[in-house]
Amino acid sequence: MIQASKYHNNRKPWNWLVYQSGDQFLNKYSPHYKGKLYDLGCGVRSYEAFFLNFAESYVGVDWGASVHDTKADIFTDLNQPLPVASEVADTIVCLSVLEHLSEPQTLLNEAYRIMKPGAVMILQVPWQWRLHEEPYDFFRYTPYGLKYLFGKAGFEDVEVEATSGFFSMWCLKFNYFTLGLITGPRIIRGIKKVIFLPL
Repeated sequence: MIQASKYHNNRKPWNWLVYQSGDQFLNKYSPHYKGKLYDLGCGVRSYEAFFLNFAESYVGVDWGASVHDTKADIFTDLNQPLPVASEVADTIVCLSVLEHLSEPQTLLNEAYRIMKPGAVMILQVPWQWRLHEEPYDFFRYTPYGLKYLFGKAGFEDVEVEATSGFFSMWCLKFNYFTLGLITGPRIIRGIKKVIFLPL
């Protein structure tokens, strides 16, 4: 298994479980990364090097006004039609992006339009996750909601699966809760870190 998260430039120790789950998810679908790969919502291109282990080329697409230092090849509002020709993508990936779009159906419609026949889209969204990148955090999706949106865009053979379960979710919530308790003067923060680190 390739450790996809080693390419991520924002790896924090309290996120280890997120990265472990992410590595398993990204590796599971590695046989589908091929040809011209479009990363919709690429941000800082964290996984470009990982995807290029499999795909022939990588095209990052994202919004220029993001909270991230976006490094896209194509800057565009993902809530609007994409400035990309039809049937050009062999693979599309979209990781932790759909929840930030006010018009998610538009992105899925456009993804379907730019895909070549037989192309595959790999999408990941959070379910049990705190608000983030506010105020641009609009939705959480059930499997039924995702299947509905994908079907409406024209996709067939849609598979939805969880990347983790209850105990992983609980551990992550505990990590973020205790992280929020590490406040105060430097020496107090140091003591709290020593207490919480084993947990």
